[in-house]
Amino acid sequence: MTNQDAAYRLALFDREFLLSPAMRGVRLQVECAKADEALRAWGVRSTIVVFGGSRVREDGPGDQPRWYAEARAFGRIASERGGALQPVAGVRDHVIATGGGPGIMEAACRGAHDVGAPAIGFNIRLPQEQAPNPYTTPALTFQFHYFAIRKLHLAMRARALVVFPGGFGTLDELFELLTLRQTGRLGPVPIILVDEGYWRGLIRWEALEEAGMIAPGELALLRFAGDAETAWHAIAAALPIQLSR
Repeated sequence: MTNQDAAYRLALFDREFLLSPAMRGVRLQVECAKADEALRAWGVRSTIVVFGGSRVREDGPGDQPRWYAEARAFGRIASERGGALQPVAGVRDHVIATGGGPGIMEAACRGAHDVGAPAIGFNIRLPQEQAPNPYTTPALTFQFHYFAIRKLHLAMRARALVVFPGGFGTLDELFELLTLRQTGRLGPVPIILVDEGYWRGLIRWEALEEAGMIAPGELALLRFAGDAETAWHAIAAALPIQLSR
């Protein structure tokens, strides 16, 4: 045996071994722990998660400029009034957290950036690489390989979820957290859908209850808001802590 044989390599430096199927559980744990340690170092105790379409543009067609402007305004309002801008005893609450990409995610992070507050970007590695938007805080800009770990971090500190118009990815994240909320795994996290016309045009929510697919009253897990200010007031009314209005 020589020191070049695979068996003799230190496991820590054996790339082939670490990337093997046998080590998938370890990779999941490492990916989770890395982001967790960075968030702890910044004192991030809770977040407000903002979802929305990555294709929305500030100068885009139709309602896109309005959606972008409201997401940016919400990022600013939540950062100013929720505790992210002024930590208490080193703890930051209600930090804006997004998927880290363009569109609505960029707009919400930009609003936080406008007032000097941190913004978290939970980016995912994709075949067509998604570059982080320029408004996430560099030390809080992460890249994940596993969707499951990314979803875990989006959910585990969330105190509220604000969802702007979006496509398949937005719907995936919305229903993921809505299911956790329905089953009591997420706690009393308010879920706010911005632009009621868009969401009611996309989904006839009442059909779920009419067909017996959800329990009576579970539609109350969803709330609608027309703009950033209304979304913030819905969160402030729902959370069991004192927020600046």
